[in-house]
Amino acid sequence: MRWNLEGDVAVITGAASGIGRALACRLAREKMSLALVDVDAAGLEETARQICPTRIAVSTHQVDVADAKRMEEFAAEVLERHGRVNLLINNAGVGLLGTVEAISIEEIDWLMRINFWGVVHGVKYFLPLLRREPRARIVNLSSILGIIVAAENSAYCASKFAIRGFTEVLQQELEGSNIGVSCVYPGRIRTHISRNLRVSRGRKKQSGQESNRNIYDDNSMTSPEAAANSIVEGIKRGDPRILIGLDAVWADRLQRAFPCHYQKVVWSLSKLRRIVWSALSRLIAAILGRS
Repeated sequence: MRWNLEGDVAVITGAASGIGRALACRLAREKMSLALVDVDAAGLEETARQICPTRIAVSTHQVDVADAKRMEEFAAEVLERHGRVNLLINNAGVGLLGTVEAISIEEIDWLMRINFWGVVHGVKYFLPLLRREPRARIVNLSSILGIIVAAENSAYCASKFAIRGFTEVLQQELEGSNIGVSCVYPGRIRTHISRNLRVSRGRKKQSGQESNRNIYDDNSMTSPEAAANSIVEGIKRGDPRILIGLDAVWADRLQRAFPCHYQKVVWSLSKLRRIVWSALSRLIAAILGRS
């Protein structure tokens, strides 16, 4: 049976931009009350302004999901403000670019505290509230890089594979209860995570590159709004696994078909795409030059 979300309460972490903001706007249209979370207070207020015309209760909370004590306090704040929680979406995340050799232990710890421990904190502190409801759901965002890997993304991949494992265990443990669990695997999404990508200090020293923040932007395929629509429809259906974008679908199929060799296939396809794009660019330039 599809879930009618109207009148229920959702918690969304990482709600100041990107998928989190798009989810807030979409769930507001579903007439859910919202508790929005982020470290970016200005971004949170902008999200709240975008959904303010709707007649729902919206609260904003400046919270670092990596801070266990603050997350525990936040759960109490939501209960006091909204009285209950039906839907928890653990969306907050950051990126870090650099080889295993280049990135520092401190940088890995920074990312894991946000990406992985942020999910753990959300689940641990909101699970008792979700158990009180006749119907509830936990939604954890992994990534296409929780299915396949990419060079210079070891910490990010580790966090997203960890979320995948944590969520799948949670699905087993909560099977048959009032709480459903979904794991989301977005492909390339046009969000601030790519523009705000942290480049490791070691990588800058190795390559002399100050930044590579457009590494994902050029290939981004899915808008945050389209991603949010897919996630919400998956929540309504009760899908345990939600793939966002054709790239995520194909990555999943490729990994299943070639579990030991998919990296070589991906590399070959990527190289072919660059060659084709370069040829097309030269052709277009030649045509425009003659016109």
